[in-house]
Amino acid sequence: LVYDGGSGVADNNAKHHTDLMSTTQLIMRRGQSFSIHLKFKEPFNPGVHNLVFTATLGNIPDKIRGTKCVFGIPDFVKRAPNAKAIWKAELSPDQKGRNVVVNITPPADAPVGKYSLFLNYLGEDKKLGHFPLIFNPWCTDDSVYMENEEKIQEYVLNERGVIFKGSGNYISPMFWDYGQDDMVEIALTLLYVSPEHLTNPMKDEAARYNPIYVSRIISRMINSDEDRGVLKGQWEGPYIGGMSPTHWSGSYPILKRWYNIGCHPVKFGQCWVFAGVMCSVMRALGIPCRVITNYESAHDCDKNLTIDVYHADWGVKEIPSPDSIWTFHVWCEGWMKRPDLSPEFDGWQVLDPTPQELSGGVHRCGPAPVKAILNGNTDLDYDVPFVFAEVNADCNDYLVFKNGSKKTISTDSRRVGQNISTKSVGSNKRWDITSHYKHTEGQAHRIKYRPQVKKNKLSLTRLSFACLCSANSFTIVTKSSFLAQLFSM
Repeated sequence: LVYDGGSGVADNNAKHHTDLMSTTQLIMRRGQSFSIHLKFKEPFNPGVHNLVFTATLGNIPDKIRGTKCVFGIPDFVKRAPNAKAIWKAELSPDQKGRNVVVNITPPADAPVGKYSLFLNYLGEDKKLGHFPLIFNPWCTDDSVYMENEEKIQEYVLNERGVIFKGSGNYISPMFWDYGQDDMVEIALTLLYVSPEHLTNPMKDEAARYNPIYVSRIISRMINSDEDRGVLKGQWEGPYIGGMSPTHWSGSYPILKRWYNIGCHPVKFGQCWVFAGVMCSVMRALGIPCRVITNYESAHDCDKNLTIDVYHADWGVKEIPSPDSIWTFHVWCEGWMKRPDLSPEFDGWQVLDPTPQELSGGVHRCGPAPVKAILNGNTDLDYDVPFVFAEVNADCNDYLVFKNGSKKTISTDSRRVGQNISTKSVGSNKRWDITSHYKHTEGQAHRIKYRPQVKKNKLSLTRLSFACLCSANSFTIVTKSSFLAQLFSM
């Protein structure tokens, strides 16, 4: 038996839309067949001889976990009823005596990662090779399936993008080179050095069938707050020992440097850099992804879904407020099904790799369904309340007295979440998707879901206010125009 490992790589990769990634390394997408060329010493007779293949992922592959599958031609393999991720093989109709072409199909729910493929023929075991297996947005059975080809071209294959910065009054586009076609190996390495894999590799590899799980790993691994992540964040200079975040204009130099220095963080990044790098990794692994910019973006630290500013009565000590509103903030959206929720929450999910608040004990955010954010379903996974507040928090000003009581001075429900922007499909124009995240103030459905949000946040609000009162200190806003209004009451 002779295996022609080089034959057909270019054709296979072209069919799997990975030909720009490599012409020499087989890179396959799950749920879609690829062909291998075998040459036998004697003419192959499928009625007499069996071909038994084994596909494995990881050092301790397991059939029940879906990281090992034995399959063949003909497929007489006996499997446990609870075996997962069943591969298939069939002979191509184009057979020429001793030359045989076999079509192998990984299942659409196979875990992604670095696979090895083995063949047993007439008692002879042969390793055919190894290859990366990634998600497949062209496959209807894959949980990242995207129906529109133009959108797949934009959100998976396009290496050139635009990230919007500046302010709501002066939106400034910057070009970003995602470069995902050069980094499948780096993207997979990111998964293999994650704490989840280092702690329990078998469990981690088995869970990689799910883009929800994989995207949460990527979200934590783009920042380096708890692990060997890609970027170290820094929000003001001097940027000693690294580059200013404004230096970067593409993901590949960052990811390549991280890879070359032994998976240690690259210095430095801010929100648009974190998001740009995450978008590259997601696309490299086959998950449709885009970068989103939110202007007047709220950072709700105390999880009460509001941005609260407390104005102290005379004699009350001042402390800084934990909440803030950023001129702009940038995150990602990944496209996937949410079988853990109802089907209405399938589609775009917010994923934010910028280290802000903890999710599951580490700095990451999402996936949070955009539709859940729009409709105020703040009880759903993952991190919907935090993202909801970023685009929809009310800004409340209070006057607080020495006895702990407070009086509402003003409420602004319009300031937060303006001009939410992303690159248009097929062009560099800005696409305003604010309506994807929030209803217009005053609309009937906007008013309808407000009570639901208030119910979800009631206990948190009381807790936050109790903590503030016990501290006996509140933030004082020093804008003269506002103080004039305050003291005239």
